[in-house]
Amino acid sequence: MRGRVTVTGHFGEWMQGRLGPSGPVVLVSLPCAAVGLHGICLPGQGHVQGMVARDARGFLRVLGLRLPGRVRLRAGIPPGLGCGMSTARLVALARLSGWDGPPAVLAGACVALEGASDPLMYPAPERMLWASRLGMSLAALPALPRYELLGGFWGGPVRTDPQDNRFADISDLVADWQAATRLAAFAALASESARRTLALRGPSGDPTAALARDLGALGYVIAHTGAARGLIFAPGDVPGGAVAQLRAAGLRGVIHHKGGQ
Repeated sequence: MRGRVTVTGHFGEWMQGRLGPSGPVVLVSLPCAAVGLHGICLPGQGHVQGMVARDARGFLRVLGLRLPGRVRLRAGIPPGLGCGMSTARLVALARLSGWDGPPAVLAGACVALEGASDPLMYPAPERMLWASRLGMSLAALPALPRYELLGGFWGGPVRTDPQDNRFADISDLVADWQAATRLAAFAALASESARRTLALRGPSGDPTAALARDLGALGYVIAHTGAARGLIFAPGDVPGGAVAQLRAAGLRGVIHHKGGQ
């Protein structure tokens, strides 16, 4: 059993939608070390802070585990902003309780409790086409080139409803993503996924596309359920004054993230 763990969250999704008009909801995660959840286990009687105790015990029971002591789970940001904190707390709880088994089993336990899961239990979640309601990868995806992301949060929290299947068909975008190699192509596909979701689900008045255009970004990403919004740049291309422009547009909690390889 570990005394401390940190689980990296994600900053929205590169893409999210239906795999065909009646297919499963799938996503491509955007892992981001700037958002995460920290867990600590202290000696003492089994207790958990940051989660309903009954849910925690039921979740661990599925994995053959039990609370190892006084567990504290602290997210870096509030839930519902599109950064995976709900899944992150379960992953942290499992690891603090001694879990070292297959990620697929852990994902299944997350789905059993919450009806959906982000792929945060995997070392490279962005390399999987993830079926969030099934808790499984449907296909391997290419590695992303190096990129920079400047983003923040626009709007209030939105809780994920595992029964909500009202997402746009992105099967064409998935096929193009699997064939993409250049950052500009990935960014364009991410932007189109965001555009389809905003057109279908709202909210209206989202400033992200205009910010991407005005700041010369290659494209943009959103939390398809949540408030995270981000602009995609080639390495070293984030313009001076961009942070101020994001804040002026109403984005809060601005982050600067570097990823890819």
